[in-house]
Amino acid sequence: MKNIRTIIKKEWAEVFKRRVVVLIMLLVPLLFTLIPLVMLGVMSNTGVGGDVSPEMLAQSGSLPGDMEAVCAGLSGNDCMQVMMVIQFLLMFMMMPLLLPITIAAYSIVGEKTTRSLEPLLATPITTLELLVGKCLAAVIPAVGATWASFALFNIGLILVKVSPGVRAYILGPTWLLGILVLGPILAIIAVNFALYVSSRVSDPRMAEQVSGVLIFPFMGVILAQLAGVITINIKFMLLSIVVCALIAVGMFYLGTIIFDRENILTKWK
Repeated sequence: MKNIRTIIKKEWAEVFKRRVVVLIMLLVPLLFTLIPLVMLGVMSNTGVGGDVSPEMLAQSGSLPGDMEAVCAGLSGNDCMQVMMVIQFLLMFMMMPLLLPITIAAYSIVGEKTTRSLEPLLATPITTLELLVGKCLAAVIPAVGATWASFALFNIGLILVKVSPGVRAYILGPTWLLGILVLGPILAIIAVNFALYVSSRVSDPRMAEQVSGVLIFPFMGVILAQLAGVITINIKFMLLSIVVCALIAVGMFYLGTIIFDRENILTKWK
């Protein structure tokens, strides 16, 4: 653990000197927090959909079956907001994918450009410790920013006068599983992939661009949800957590195999 903590401190000392990283870590969470707050605030104060009951939405076929129980006891306006915030949940879960890539993609190739990689790889630290340390150095700030945004979002819901029923759904198990559990696991997957890419390319910008392909599978989930192919609920979250946790563990194991430190040293000299 001492070696891992040392790597984390070293990564933060170097990465957060870059203004672009600091700006991304601040602006992206702020943007992803304000957009849903403005939309929910407008809906709450204009009463859009207030004359439509959840039963009418169900009969029209615009309300998925599993949402009928969620909307029970809510007004038509509140029910429409609950349906909308599902998309906002996916936005919040996108943050742990986007934020750490900038840090992780720079992690290996950036050290090569500053000639600090060789001394690091020559130390007796194990490959697993190296990968875990660099992974946590990118995951912790990203997850912390996501959780802070979620807390700010819930405070904002009160300020824009969103109804208690909608706030209760946002603080329910589906959101909490997505933000507190699945989000960090997605961040670990994104960081490990970015580290793989960073160890194979020679330019930090290329590493960031290639690592960005991870957003496409996530966009597929968003499109599938909009098309009604999948439903974002507790069962979906639990299944996603199990699958993604297995992938994350497998990526750590794979990383110790494909991250050939000797080859990196000889190839990049």
